[in-house]
Amino acid sequence: MAGTKVTIFHNGPMRVEGEFTIVDQDGKEFGLGGRTAVTLCRCGHSANAPFCDGTHKRQNFVSAVPARDLPPKP
Repeated sequence: MAGTKVTIFHNGPMRVEGEFTIVDQDGKEFGLGGRTAVTLCRCGHSANAPFCDGTHKRQNFVSAVPARDLPPKP
């Protein structure tokens, strides 16, 4: 979708901002309560998965993800 921004935080969550929907593997949409920004868990320990609840800080989650170019699509 146009105008959607995803930010990957070092040692933390992914933040999604803009116009977007989040669906489960069956295509059922999460109700986001009108939010235009959410943070998604990367550490796998959130009690509110797939959304971040800050547990990564207590778990000392470490994952630096610098931007890079993907190889060309085959």
